[in-house]
Amino acid sequence: MIRGRRSYVSSPPALSNDAKRLLVCTGNAVSIFSTSTGLQIASLEGHTDLVTTVIVVPATSRAVQRLCYCWTASLDGTIRYWDFSVPELVKKIDIRFPVHSMVIPSILGQPASNEKEPKLFAYFSVEGARKQANGSTALCGHIKKCNLTDSRMGVTLAETNEPEFITISSMGKFFGIRDKRKIHIWKVPALEAELVEIKKITLHHTKKMTVLAFHPTQNIIAAGGKEGVLVVWQLDTGKKKFLPRIGSPLLYFTASPDPTHCSISCADNQIHLVKMPLMEIIKSISGIKLPWSSPELYSNVHNKVAFNQNAGLVALPTESYSIQLYSLYDDREISEVQVCERNHQPGDDVTVVVTIVALSPDGSMMSTAEVKLAEEGLGGLVCLKFWSSAAQNKDFSLTTIVYEPHRDAGISAVAFHPTKRMAVSSSYGGDFKVWDCRDGIRQGNEILQNSSWTCHAVGSYKKKPVTAVAFSCDGPVLAVAAETVITLWDPDPEKNVIVAIMGEAIVPIVNLSFIGNSEYLVAASCGSFKPQLSVWSMSKLSVSWSYKLHVEALACAMDSSSFAALALCPQSKDIKSENSMVQGGDGLILLFNAVDPIPVATWSVRKAKGGTLAFIQVTKSSVEEKTSDEKATELVLAYVTSDHEYVLFDPI
Repeated sequence: MIRGRRSYVSSPPALSNDAKRLLVCTGNAVSIFSTSTGLQIASLEGHTDLVTTVIVVPATSRAVQRLCYCWTASLDGTIRYWDFSVPELVKKIDIRFPVHSMVIPSILGQPASNEKEPKLFAYFSVEGARKQANGSTALCGHIKKCNLTDSRMGVTLAETNEPEFITISSMGKFFGIRDKRKIHIWKVPALEAELVEIKKITLHHTKKMTVLAFHPTQNIIAAGGKEGVLVVWQLDTGKKKFLPRIGSPLLYFTASPDPTHCSISCADNQIHLVKMPLMEIIKSISGIKLPWSSPELYSNVHNKVAFNQNAGLVALPTESYSIQLYSLYDDREISEVQVCERNHQPGDDVTVVVTIVALSPDGSMMSTAEVKLAEEGLGGLVCLKFWSSAAQNKDFSLTTIVYEPHRDAGISAVAFHPTKRMAVSSSYGGDFKVWDCRDGIRQGNEILQNSSWTCHAVGSYKKKPVTAVAFSCDGPVLAVAAETVITLWDPDPEKNVIVAIMGEAIVPIVNLSFIGNSEYLVAASCGSFKPQLSVWSMSKLSVSWSYKLHVEALACAMDSSSFAALALCPQSKDIKSENSMVQGGDGLILLFNAVDPIPVATWSVRKAKGGTLAFIQVTKSSVEEKTSDEKATELVLAYVTSDHEYVLFDPI
């Protein structure tokens, strides 16, 4: 089992002294990236819980004669000292408190010297307990001092409602915390002198502060709120430079020993390396971006993702109105498509909802559906878009926009033909449409006309809402769910005729898929009282077997008779899992063979509501890190939650 969706922005990163490496807290480890390529080159592993702080020791410190040492802190209650050039662990200190933030003023601003090294002190924001009036205890935050040289905890400086992030000045003379609308500032003492809290400042602001910064040379601090723009101010002249269109709120600004480089961490799980003072982004390191928060009206359709099964990629709708193409095995972004423009502003209302994303089996085509929300009961627009991609770089370009493709009805599903440049869209208005892609016109190297998609056929069944569509494995049959009825069609645009009616489910069908190369079709029906997972025989045109399960997603293997279903755990009784991979879950992944109602394997998973499944192909060499040219592939099952975490299972 492999887990994914590492957060790159849970804590501030740190730049190496030569600015050639960026150290990023990623889960239980620290990932080291090259600033020139943006690729991961090493990692510091050993912590058993979330790493919350990484601090690179300056080259000018007495404590180090080389450029490649750092301290890390973690919720596992340990502090570790590393040589990240190797990389290897040098020292470990157990403080027995979960550390949420750490600063080490003593290593900042001290020139190299041959004198005896003074003791090294750190200040932590840790999770502790507070006694209440009734005698019980409650979790809270503490600011504590620790002697790193002697591995000894010191006094508690302050207590807060929850652990707060500590900010330190560039020369290490002051540090402080934000506490709602207040700021606590301490002056760092010389050697063994007592630490003094010099100021507690209350700002008259209506919102909680998100950022605190110290002036590099003067006793000045600044505090503010969210904004998706980086601004550099020249204080003597009042001039300023902007780095706009970042598209997400800024979380951290990290300076570098090299004044021409810095990094900014954004809420969308991206770190941008910036060249100063030109304010140019020279490289970006992107993790999986956050899903968008949809209005209640679209809560049942948001955050669904699409898969390129052959390449192991997933297409994820994000909060910035874009589609992110992400490699599940490499755990990195491949490309991003801006579906519609949006500049981030903290008060922005959601005006457009991306309801559907679909990929062709070879990954060269993509379709998106979006809805422009009505304002005060007026307006509202449904839009279907088609995109094409060069196989080499996965960058998609827009080829066709269709406004109101099904009159004023919403789009319920989009599916691509497995071998042809053909797609089908369905609507709640009672019809489905078959779309063909016409090749563009070229004259030499000049493109006279881009490829475009046109509607060649329309179908319906008794004007019932069409809730799901699916092509057979090789494409000659199109299954259409007209609410509770499954119908089979010949999708040839010249014909587009109904060939069979398989039968009727108890409640409306929301998911439909052919099971690989078998004669079976699997359907998921959702209702308040009678949800159903059913397997249908196309030769008998009837149900082969079924379960009363609320199924969130289905996935079928292309070249076998296996399929997987993601089901919400029944509230009346628990289904025991003999092969539970994730404990304490609210859902089950069940792996079936189409001919047998007994599951082959089951996994208990968390966050099943809104999750998706897919079988994807990966090369064995990438999994086993072989150096040979072996090109054999294996099948794995990918599970992606609604908040874009993912797990890869071995279905064998």
